[in-house]
Amino acid sequence: MVKIAARAKLNLFLEVTRRRPDGYHDLATLFARVGLADALTLRRSAAPGIALKVEGGPALGKPQDNIVYKAAEKFFAAFGISPAVEIKLKKNIPVGAGLGGGSSDGAAALLGLAKLYRTPRSAFPRLMKIAAAIGSDVPFFMLDEVLAEGRGRGEKLKPLKPAGRLPHIVLVYPGVPVYTKDVYGNLKLGAAPEIKARLREFSELCSFMKKGAFVPGQSGRLFNRLEDPVLPRHKAVRLARERLAGLGADAVLMSGSGACVFGLCRGRAKAALIAKAMGRIKGYRVFLTKFC
Repeated sequence: MVKIAARAKLNLFLEVTRRRPDGYHDLATLFARVGLADALTLRRSAAPGIALKVEGGPALGKPQDNIVYKAAEKFFAAFGISPAVEIKLKKNIPVGAGLGGGSSDGAAALLGLAKLYRTPRSAFPRLMKIAAAIGSDVPFFMLDEVLAEGRGRGEKLKPLKPAGRLPHIVLVYPGVPVYTKDVYGNLKLGAAPEIKARLREFSELCSFMKKGAFVPGQSGRLFNRLEDPVLPRHKAVRLARERLAGLGADAVLMSGSGACVFGLCRGRAKAALIAKAMGRIKGYRVFLTKFC
């Protein structure tokens, strides 16, 4: 039996640089892994096939439509193994939140199956190829890294080793999902000079992180281009962001395509007070967490 945590992510920076001919978008993003996590349990079964059970979260359709199931199918096909496995997925990460919960689950399934079936370390590039095929964010979750720069669709990764202390995090899910397809459908790209300026800011933020000089609200600018199509159309997300800022978080941003917003605080006591205040608001799910 194998147990594995599927951690959530934040995007501390996200600029969309172009629309690609294949329908995807090229990004410049800074992924950050955080403590909030789903939990997967995998065990071999006497019965053939893939048996997936999901606990928690909304009804997500047939098991065969779940990214965990799809990851397992591709794993067994790639390694020529007859499937006979039971997988239990306990959902803690909100769905439609921009936290990468589905992508993280898919990566955890691949890593868990690799451990369960004792695939060699030399097989990791094959696992990464599967990861990129099932989702743009999945490769990040395959890495054992707190931070990574992402390019391309997000699958071209460069681990970033942060120096110094990282801030505390207040995550707020406002109770209403936002769907990635709709967000990108309403997105208008920035003008070329603006994108160029944002990419300079991206490089500066990464540099601050490497030097241990990132101080939320003072050095290193957070940015998310996807706020442009989301905030005007989703009042719940906009209000949650405004409330976090109003309570004094040192930096506030929407993660990914939303609906989750987060506040960074230099001190844990301040973060705890903000989390407590946000937790009193009806319909909100609030998490006090950290980079890990």
